[in-house]
Amino acid sequence: MTISPQAERFIVHFGEMGSRWGVNRTVGQIYALLFLAPQPLCADDIAEALAVSRSNVSMSLKELQSWRLVKTARRVGDRRDYFETPGDVWEIFRVLAEEKRKREIDPTMTLLRDTLMESPSGESEVYAQQRMREMLELIELSTGWFDEVQRLPPETLRRLMKLGSRVQKVLQFAGRLRIHE
Repeated sequence: MTISPQAERFIVHFGEMGSRWGVNRTVGQIYALLFLAPQPLCADDIAEALAVSRSNVSMSLKELQSWRLVKTARRVGDRRDYFETPGDVWEIFRVLAEEKRKREIDPTMTLLRDTLMESPSGESEVYAQQRMREMLELIELSTGWFDEVQRLPPETLRRLMKLGSRVQKVLQFAGRLRIHE
């Protein structure tokens, strides 16, 4: 499999970014390769294209599957598994956001809720609990808003995102209307 210079830059970059996102370089590179591939690839093709061991590819694919970022495809008459990313970038965004929430946000909210159920034993714990309560409120507001945004159709979400800071102007205008009522 031949990789163009543009695709190679993208794949290398995703490998570098992978370490910043908490996955190893190979996982990032495999994801980028599959994302750019016009058809599903088998593990042997991936190993050859990226010049990495077949065992490294297998472990990386398992990790990507656990994140639901890669799915298996089959070919008639071929016993090998082929792998591909979801075709819709909005679906990829949704899956990634759901997985990040499940792995990072939900455990933090659980810890905060459990901690806030305990009675503070001193002034420093009263202050600490107040700060944790503020953090929990922010996380709950953010996740509630994000849950609502996640349910929007992709086209509506795209239009909302394109509005950018103009949403703030609309909200300010609506707030002024309420003041004058």
